[in-house]
Amino acid sequence: MFLFVGLSTAVVGPFVSLFLSTAVKADPVHVAAFLVVGPVSTVVSSTLIGRVSDRRPVRRKILAGAAAAGALSASATAFVRDYWVLLALTVTVTAISGSLFPQAFAYAREVLERHGSTRAAMTISTLRMLFSIAWVAGPPVAAVLLSTGGFRALYLSAATMYAVAVLVAVFVLEDVVPAPKPERAQDGHAPSTVLRVVAALMLLQAAGVLGVQAMSLFLSHDLRGSVRDAGLVLGLCAALEIPLMLGFGALSTRWPLRRLVTAGAGLGVLYYVLVAASAHTWQVAAAQLVNASFIAAVQGLGISYVQEMLPGEPGRAATLAGNAYPVAAIVAGPLLGLAQHFGFRFAYAAAALLCAAGLVLLLTSHRRRRP
Repeated sequence: MFLFVGLSTAVVGPFVSLFLSTAVKADPVHVAAFLVVGPVSTVVSSTLIGRVSDRRPVRRKILAGAAAAGALSASATAFVRDYWVLLALTVTVTAISGSLFPQAFAYAREVLERHGSTRAAMTISTLRMLFSIAWVAGPPVAAVLLSTGGFRALYLSAATMYAVAVLVAVFVLEDVVPAPKPERAQDGHAPSTVLRVVAALMLLQAAGVLGVQAMSLFLSHDLRGSVRDAGLVLGLCAALEIPLMLGFGALSTRWPLRRLVTAGAGLGVLYYVLVAASAHTWQVAAAQLVNASFIAAVQGLGISYVQEMLPGEPGRAATLAGNAYPVAAIVAGPLLGLAQHFGFRFAYAAAALLCAAGLVLLLTSHRRRRP
């Protein structure tokens, strides 16, 4: 299910702006509005669904419904070319489909807890790795689909992948009764502590989004490289992420999640300082090992860390951690705009500061709620 949901988003995600500007003929203002309204709607929908999902054993039904919403949205988008109808789809069925990502993590956590597993963080990190694999394969597949069948073929393919996810949810997954919810006073963390950790994850992922968005511009404008160099650098990072996510998942069975995620934030600061100070493309490429370690620790273990802080609420925890990414994308946008005025090296200096702020939040967010 993770693989097909990942593929469905990976074939569509990189080309939304192109679709709106060329097929829908939307102007830059309307494209920007669409790209902001979409993530905000997903955050609101995922939050509401996350709160409901922890109260009753309905996780499998939510997964099936969210996948069906994704299939409906992608099928309609394959044929609709009216901007306002597409916007209406985005704030309704597309937003509902956005809950698939956190709800799938929550379902996995409940299954593991029911079977008494002590390797929840490792398993969830492995599932997150499958999502990364989908994003490595998705854009090239999307390019072939666009060249052969255009946006209609692209979105119908995404709809098919969502349909497969529906079949998996209905016929393969089983209903899981949530484990008894522990007493917050003994096992939970204060809400302010959880929110500080989620804010830290948002800042760290905002740095990541900014770094990816600025890479081709930085290499071509500041380091006199090429777009091909940017593709090679980003591809190298993606390839390194996969084994490193498995590695950090294995470390989570021995070391506390808080320590690993905090170490990841420190690696983020180091990476963006190295890139901001780089003078050659090969230096940026060499730094991708640090970048991939940063991503593997923060994105691979971040959801498990928040779930650990909210025992008995895997849906709410996964939703809080998952919502950090769309908010991060919104934060990164204006910073990229500033980098266009001050030079793209500024983007990596700003990303280093975002990681430093996230690191401070993690270091100061460790106190449990007292009984």
